[in-house]
This record gives sequence, structure tokens and C-alpha cells, in this order.
Amino acid sequence: MASQATPAANLGGQSTALIMSTVAFTVCFAVWTIFSIIGIQIKKDLGLNETQFGLLIGTPILTGSLSRLLLGIWTDQYGGRLVYTVVMVAAATATWLLTTAYSYETFLLAALGVGIAGGSFAVGVAYVSKWYPKQKQGTALGIFGMGNVGAAVTKFVAPFVMVAFGWEMVAKVWAVALLVMAVLFLLVTKDDPALAERKRTGAKPEPLLAQLAPLKNLQVWRFSLYYFFVFGAFVALALWLPRYYMGVYGLDVKAAGMLGAAYSIPASLFRAYGGVLSDKYGARRVMYWTFIVSVICTFLLSYPATDYTVHGIKGPITFTIAIGFIPFTLIAFVLGFFMSLGKAAVYKHIPVYYPNHVGAVGGVVGLIGGLGGFILPIAFGALNDIVGVWTSCFMLLFVLVATALTWMHFAIIRMERRKHPALRGPQDLPELAEGGAPASVSGKPQTASASVRPKEA
Repeated sequence: MASQATPAANLGGQSTALIMSTVAFTVCFAVWTIFSIIGIQIKKDLGLNETQFGLLIGTPILTGSLSRLLLGIWTDQYGGRLVYTVVMVAAATATWLLTTAYSYETFLLAALGVGIAGGSFAVGVAYVSKWYPKQKQGTALGIFGMGNVGAAVTKFVAPFVMVAFGWEMVAKVWAVALLVMAVLFLLVTKDDPALAERKRTGAKPEPLLAQLAPLKNLQVWRFSLYYFFVFGAFVALALWLPRYYMGVYGLDVKAAGMLGAAYSIPASLFRAYGGVLSDKYGARRVMYWTFIVSVICTFLLSYPATDYTVHGIKGPITFTIAIGFIPFTLIAFVLGFFMSLGKAAVYKHIPVYYPNHVGAVGGVVGLIGGLGGFILPIAFGALNDIVGVWTSCFMLLFVLVATALTWMHFAIIRMERRKHPALRGPQDLPELAEGGAPASVSGKPQTASASVRPKEA
């Protein structure tokens, strides 16, 4: 559990933990999304179809997702400093070995190993949250989440390295960078306060089954659906957009990579701002902003380029409705921005509702979100093969976010009616007031102990 006060002795370790965790996550994320660029060349070399390509770029996301629950629990038990270092060393080794792959099957096997880098998110969340009190955790975790910008780093740099030296050099450079980061992290960081206290007192970590107990709550799985969209769809689009730009607008790999980064950057950098907004206004309000704007954006992006013919008085009148290159890029930028706010808002909930189980709950939420990054690229490729419409990927995202918004809205209505029977709709009650208690009807925060944390439907 994060301490409610930060002793002066811990301030240096606190800042170091946040900075180093964020930088390490940036490098890990760059490795995790490496197939968004090198996968394009591998697709050409092996003659893959769209579905096979989607599976290839999504396979690292699978490993990174499935590992998050266990890595989050291990972080609570053994400390983020040790677990983070081991994750980076393992991922660096797998990334270097990627250059020895020679067939589609061996590339998939290597991609599973590369995906270990994605598990670093659950480690970082559990590690960083233990250094900060509740009222600052949204901002701290938002800053940490800015490491998503690693996807943009790959899109900016990897195309130029690949064109000049081949995709194998990209893998080798990224592997060396991750190994160097692992060594620096181990040397510079300290054990988190909770682990240090356990070592001092000789206390044992909480058993595995106790760590998993909160996963019985439906609320955890609802948070997971939110993250399936705001994070999973972000990763999926980060991987898919270079291919989309090349297929729809005829761009080369360097230009497509740069424009893919134009989506990835706001979806990463503004995550810290989402944490600030969640601390200030409540995560619920930020989630409403995120889902409503995302519904609008995905609806607009779903409309396929269409030719219409109107039988006019003087003959047929033909016109085309299509989203041009510039409008598409702008809408994608807006979508990425609001996804970044939503990513921070989802994780603002977890240390408040489950302060003693951040690793387990954050791990399963991250797992489900990461699975979105695995499943959705495959679905995008399959929809292209089956439907034959490029915008089918955004049609799927529209259905997903509309479902999440509907579930959230009615869950909040049920929760507020249970707490305040006189209310008839979802009130603007920041559910993340200090102490985890919802605000009162008058707008003033209630006080609550950890034992009476609010339970959402």
C-alpha cells in the first residue's frame, strides 16, 4: 500500500523511481512494438496475407499481456527493482535472438519472447504507486504511462535504420538499448518503501491466493473492458496505422511510420495530463469525456470511401464521400489524445479501490488491455480479408467503445441509485474523492476508511 505521507528521506528515491521507471517503460514499449515497422519488411519477405501479418504484429502483445498478472503479483511480493530488471534482460535477449528466425513459425516464436517487454507495465504501475500517496498517484502513474511514447520512437527511428541497414539491425540496436537500460535501472533505483519495510521487519509477502481475491469483483472486469479500448485499441492502432496509411493513401514505409507516430505521440505524452485531470476532477468524468469523443471519432473514421450517383434532371450526378488524408490524420490525433486521458483515468481507480492489491488488479486490467493489442490487429487483418473495406477496423472500434460507454453509464446509474435512492440519473459525484469515498450529494467529500471503500456495480 502506498504511504499516505512521504518522508523526506524517501523523496530522492521517489523521483528516481518515477523517472527511471518511465524511461525504462519507454524503451520496453519501443521494443514491444518493433514489429509495427520490421513486420512490414518481414511480410514482404515471407509473402504473408493480411491475417498472418496481423498475427505477427500482435504476437508480442499476447506475451506482454498474459505476463502482466503474474509480473504484477511478483512485484508486490519481491519488489519492482528486481522484477523490472529481470524483465528487461529477458526481453533484450529475445529481441537479439529474433535475428536468427528464418520462417513464419520461427518469427512467431521469437515474437513471443520479444513480448515479455510489454509485461513491464504491470511492474512499473505496482512499483511507482508504492512511492506516492493516493492524492498524487493519478499524476505519478500518468507520467509513468507516458512511456507509451516508445511506440512513436520506433516509428520515427526504425524505418530509417531498416532502410539503411535492414530490419535485423533494428532488432540488434533495440536489444542493446534495452540491456543497457536494465543495468542502469538496477544500479540507480532503490527498493520501494513497502518492500524496504518488509525487509526491516522480516514480514512475509501476502500469499498468491490472497493477492488474487479482488479479481472476483465484477468491477475489476469492467475496468478491464475500459482498458481493452483505451490501451488495447491504442496499441492495435499504433501497430496497424503504418500499414493503413500505406494501403489507403499509398505512402512509403518512412512516411507511414512518421504519421503513425503522429497518432502515438499524443496517445502517450498526454497520459500524464489525464492523470492530473483524474486527480482534480475524478476519473469518472474523464472516462465520460474519453468514451463520448471516441464514439464520435470512430464513427467518422468508420465511413468508407463511397461513390454516389444521383439521377438528376439533366443526367446522372456522381460524387464521392471520403475522409481525406489530412482530416484522417487530425481525427486520429484527437482519438489518440482522448485515449491517453482514458488510460490514466482507468489506472487512477486501482490504487484507490484496491490499495493493497495494485499488482494483482493492475496486472489483470493491464492483461485484458494488452490482449486488446493482440486480438484487435488480428481482427483488423481478418476484417480486411473478409469484408474487403479498409475502414472496417474503425467499425469494430466503434462497436467496442459504444459498448464500454453503455456499460459504464448504466453501472454508474445503478451505483448512485443504490447509494442515493432519490437520484434519478448519474450525478457528477467524483467517485475518487480523498480516501476513496464518493462525494456527498452536496458535493463535499465524505470520509471513509479503507474498509468502507465504495463498490461500483
